[in-house]
Amino acid sequence: MAKPPNDAPSRRRADTEPHHSAPLKGQRARKAVKSGATATAGGAVEGIKSVLWAVLLFFVIRTFIITAYSIPSESMEESLLIGDYLMANNALFGATIPFTSIKLPSIRDPHPGEIVVFRPGYNEPRIDVVKRVIGVPGDTLQMRDKVIYRNGKRLDESYARYLDEGDDPIPEFGSGMMMDPTVRTDAYGSHNHYPLLVPSVDKRAYRPSRNNWGPLVIPPGKYWLMGDNRDRSLDSRFMGPVPRVDIRGKPLFIYFSYDKMDADAAFPRPITAARWDRFFDRVR
Repeated sequence: MAKPPNDAPSRRRADTEPHHSAPLKGQRARKAVKSGATATAGGAVEGIKSVLWAVLLFFVIRTFIITAYSIPSESMEESLLIGDYLMANNALFGATIPFTSIKLPSIRDPHPGEIVVFRPGYNEPRIDVVKRVIGVPGDTLQMRDKVIYRNGKRLDESYARYLDEGDDPIPEFGSGMMMDPTVRTDAYGSHNHYPLLVPSVDKRAYRPSRNNWGPLVIPPGKYWLMGDNRDRSLDSRFMGPVPRVDIRGKPLFIYFSYDKMDADAAFPRPITAARWDRFFDRVR
C-alpha cells in the first residue's frame, strides 16, 4: 500500500519563507495616501494662483483700462445727470499709475466736443470732474452772448443748456457764488485769462463775464473744458485751461443711474428711483 507523499518539508519551507504580500500592500497604501495629499495640495495652490491672477487682472483692468465714475453735480445736465454712474476708458488718454503722478503713454489726445474725466489741481482734496472739451492747444476761443466761436467759427452746441437770463461778471480774484468749499480760491478768477488773451485785447479794460469773454488762445499742453449746463458749471471760464496731464479718461456709457434728488422714493432708493431708460446709454 503506497504511502502518502511526505509534504512536511514543503510546508516547512513555506512556513520559513518571508511573507512579502502584506508589506507591499502597506507601502502601496502609503504611496497612494502621499500621492492623494500631494494632489490635494497642488490643487489648492493652483486655486490660490487662479484667484490671485483674477485679482491682478481685475486690478489692471480697473486701473489702466476701464474705471467707474459718478456724477455728483448738475454741471453737465442734461447730457449727464446727478446719480449717473459711468464707465470710462482710461487707456485712451494715458492711465495714471496709482499713488504716483506717472502717466502711461496715451493712444491719442482729447478732441473738441468730447466729454472727458479729469482731476483738476484746483480742488483740495483732488476729485474727479466731468466736462466737455471746447478748445484744444492752439485754438482761439471767444464767447459772445452765450455763443462760442472757435477759430472764428460759431460752434453748434446742441448740448449746451442756459437757465438764467442774466449774466454775471467773473471777478479778477477770489470766489464766486457757485464756489465749492473744496476749490482753492486763489485759483479762481479772470486772472487766468490774462496770459491767454490775444494781443489786441487791452488787459486793463478786460471785464469778462460768464457769457462774454475772450478772445484768447489755448496754450500748448492745455485744454479749455466747460460744463454743458453753462449757468451751473465751475469750469475753464473761472479756473483757466486744464493741463493735459490732468485728463484721465473718456466716459463710454452709463451703467447705472438713479434720481438722488427724489425724496419721495421708497427704500431702497437706488432701486425705486432708478432711471432704467438711461442704463447703458452711450455718453456723447
